Amino acid sequence: MNYHAKAIGPESSHGLPVDLADRISAVTKIAAVHAEAVDGAARYPAEAMEALKAQKLMGILVPASLGGEELTMADAAEICFRLGQACASAGMIYAMHLVKLACIVNHGQSNTWQKNLMKRIISEQMLLGSSTTEGMNGGNVRSSAAAILRNGPQITLERDASVISYGAYADAIVTTARRAEDAENSDQVLAVFLKEDYTLEGTSNWDTLGMRGTCSTGYRLKAHGVPDQLLPIPYARIHTQTMTPSAHILWSSVWAGIATAAVSKAELFVRKAMRASAGQMPPGGMHLTKAKSKLRILRALLNEATARYQVAHRDEDKSASLDYQTAMALTKVEASEMALEIVMTCYRTCGLAGYRNDGDVSIGRHLRDILSSPIMINNDRILASMGNAVLMSGVPTSLHA
Repeated sequence: MNYHAKAIGPESSHGLPVDLADRISAVTKIAAVHAEAVDGAARYPAEAMEALKAQKLMGILVPASLGGEELTMADAAEICFRLGQACASAGMIYAMHLVKLACIVNHGQSNTWQKNLMKRIISEQMLLGSSTTEGMNGGNVRSSAAAILRNGPQITLERDASVISYGAYADAIVTTARRAEDAENSDQVLAVFLKEDYTLEGTSNWDTLGMRGTCSTGYRLKAHGVPDQLLPIPYARIHTQTMTPSAHILWSSVWAGIATAAVSKAELFVRKAMRASAGQMPPGGMHLTKAKSKLRILRALLNEATARYQVAHRDEDKSASLDYQTAMALTKVEASEMALEIVMTCYRTCGLAGYRNDGDVSIGRHLRDILSSPIMINNDRILASMGNAVLMSGVPTSLHA
């Protein structure tokens, strides 16, 4: 079945076409039911991911000319936001999948192999795994140690990946690598290897405080394929135009979803407390106002960032501009810190009831999940790398500049 949500029916109250809103709702209901079990067992959110596939949501960014829905980054962010409210791990897996899909859509359409892959993603509802960290590089995704090796019509790659998110469950792995054995670490390509093209040998486990269901285990990746499985332009450009801004927007949308879920818990707590005390506000009730105010600011920040992306992502000059790159990087920093602040504020609203792991106003899972946000591409790394750029950007002297 081929969905074209943009072209059918009226919009829902949330600005999405009714058909798309209904499909997302069907997924989030399933994700919410299994979220506690996913977190408790640190297991892959199989039910939520199968629901995403059943609702044909894995290829939403693929152009209509290739059979896709050609949805926008704003649509993608909205789905991640709603999934984040239901199950943070499922939301983050889907966000990472969409980041890789956006790279292929934006930079692979001149390549027949990549176009055929996009068609397969739609027809087979394939899940794209993410591998951008390696060895001791940590979050420095602009440096690769492992290189693509060429042997006649074949390419091979052996990579010690410190993390391959949900690698055991992916249908393909999208990975960075050095262009060639004699290339500099920063001279990178982005490669797509199908499940039949690679083997994974586990090198580490995934037992974390939060985001436990992303199953971001370390692996030794051994892959082979053909040169067309490399995206045809340098990774430096993909990184600037698509990888970084889309990751910052979609990850942040998941974090905003977690914060929203926490605010809903805090609001429920206050309502219950007031009903039980003849309308008297509980001691922590004032924090709910602060949390809601911060959430409104966070949503506005993400809407602005998404609008910027829509204008700039196909324009190499605009996307490479200092102002745009600074704005996208700070979106991630600000969104992660603000989401964490919101959840902590909700935690203070609920007090002991939020501290408990049982009960309908528990904030525990949301707090553990949101603590991952400042260290996914560490905020300190981002801020340190931006020092010179921020100095060059000057200080605005007008509200509209």
